Amino acid sequence: GESLAVEVVYEGQPRAVPPGGFDGFIWARTEDGHPWITVSCELFGADLWWPTKDHLADEPDSMALHIRVPQPLFVAANGRLRGSFRDPDGWTEYDWFVSTPINTYGVSLNIAPYREITASYPSLDGDSVAVSFWVLPENLSQARRALPAFLDHVRHMEEIAGPYPFGADKYGIAETPYLGMEHQTIIAYGAGYRNDAMVGIDWGFDALHQHELAHEWFGNQVTPREWQDLWLNEGFAQYAQPLYAESRLGQEKARELLAIYRRFLANRQPVAPREVLTSVQAYTNDIYFKGALVLHSLRYLVGDNAFFEMLRRWTYPESPVSGERGSCRCRSVTTDELVALASEVAQRELDWFFEVYVRQAELPRLAVGRADSVLTLRWDVPAGLPFPMPVDVAIDGDVRRVELPGGHARIAVGRAAAIAIDPNGWVLRSEP
Repeated sequence: GESLAVEVVYEGQPRAVPPGGFDGFIWARTEDGHPWITVSCELFGADLWWPTKDHLADEPDSMALHIRVPQPLFVAANGRLRGSFRDPDGWTEYDWFVSTPINTYGVSLNIAPYREITASYPSLDGDSVAVSFWVLPENLSQARRALPAFLDHVRHMEEIAGPYPFGADKYGIAETPYLGMEHQTIIAYGAGYRNDAMVGIDWGFDALHQHELAHEWFGNQVTPREWQDLWLNEGFAQYAQPLYAESRLGQEKARELLAIYRRFLANRQPVAPREVLTSVQAYTNDIYFKGALVLHSLRYLVGDNAFFEMLRRWTYPESPVSGERGSCRCRSVTTDELVALASEVAQRELDWFFEVYVRQAELPRLAVGRADSVLTLRWDVPAGLPFPMPVDVAIDGDVRRVELPGGHARIAVGRAAAIAIDPNGWVLRSEP
């Protein structure tokens, strides 16, 4: 039970990101030739640049960062800025402090001749959150125009997942020379203020920022215990974009985005395999897009009331205290814990749903037959697993939900009736 204070002295040349890579330091230049230095390390780990016990389940309770740079450079980092000290030789040391637990790959620094845009955000927990957006001088006008939409992204996330978790520190964004990353309280933003920067989709809003912001709840506040559960980060954050589109742009835009998601599926390995994976093995498109579509199907199965209650209880098992300074409830989680919570909220056992959708690589297939006035539906499922998933059927435009107890159903239809299966795209399945 004894506590020890350990000091590690180290030095070295930081690893540069290899061509086509992502992890390490990026040594770039601004338009006027100043250094623009950033770091990202989720895939290969924070021990690329600082000594740490680098495991998802073991987060430091707090962290201080002291970073020294020459003028006119500024350091934007995690947490809140406690102060700065300028040396006579023209260098400035910035003292940042993270007051909450933080996953090690979420620790970051961003160095440039940044200009700061500040604001105050009224959080749903009654607190006023400090907002800082560090941008390159040449992008100041674009950033000012973008910030109100970014704050609306925060509002929507609070509406569906509870108060912003890190109000005790800040909500921060820093322009970076790479696309983006969910560094805690200092989101890396490199989308160029475009709505189509993320995977080439015209989202109708700045989806890169909205996605990285969603990770403050799903990834930074609630972090998977092991890499094989990484879909708990990426699937939830990827589903945040259709949810935002639905809320602000309408259901048709959300359905359009979800239909595009299906194009990215590979189904080569389970979204949440039971065997241990490394970070490299865990990263696939499916943890993003299939994970999001699994959540969409879960929402259909249990209904909106239960689904959004599950979201809020996933991020906040206990209700945030109104007026409390910061609402962080940081913890590490597993897929099995999500299954248990979903089953509790829905008041029914849902192991079968997750067993098929996230523990198996192959998607279930819905076999549809029609003979005279009878429509037959049957789920063909990997390994013959039980899968009593209901599905909507439109008969001459009238949509009804058809239950499939035992994985099959027969319904009467008119001989000449027009039939459409799952017309609104709720249920994830193998396409013919």
